Amino acid sequence: MRTFSLPVVPRYAEIDQQGVVFNGHYLTWFDEACTGYLDHIGVTYPQLMSAGYDFQVVHSEIDFVASVRWRDEVRVTARCTRVGTTSFTIGFDVSSASAGSEERVAVRGHNVYVVVSTEDWTKRPLPAHLRAALTGPAGDGPVRSDDGP
Repeated sequence: MRTFSLPVVPRYAEIDQQGVVFNGHYLTWFDEACTGYLDHIGVTYPQLMSAGYDFQVVHSEIDFVASVRWRDEVRVTARCTRVGTTSFTIGFDVSSASAGSEERVAVRGHNVYVVVSTEDWTKRPLPAHLRAALTGPAGDGPVRSDDGP
């Protein structure tokens, strides 16, 4: 399974009164990691748009395992975990290490994306080039493929 890792350094503005990254910022990090992952597998956002496609988040899940604090060394790893007819799922792990500590998974989550037409914003089947990039060569694709939403 192909993965992409995005290094992140939590900024002061992302920290809440409890001294940890505010939960809403993880979705921003997921979005940035998704864009990086798609670039990594050869599908750029401008390429999709020029072909008349876009994608929208229709479902997100986040599980918090440990706190991430200001100035921790953070890495958001993205991978495709499912490909359906009109949608795909990207899974994310947020790993964190404080000064002198070992890296640990702090947050896990995933987003389900639905492909839409830029003409009328209705859902469309995944374009062939996106499907091929997400599934990759034999043995290097997502965990499962189905006909989900």
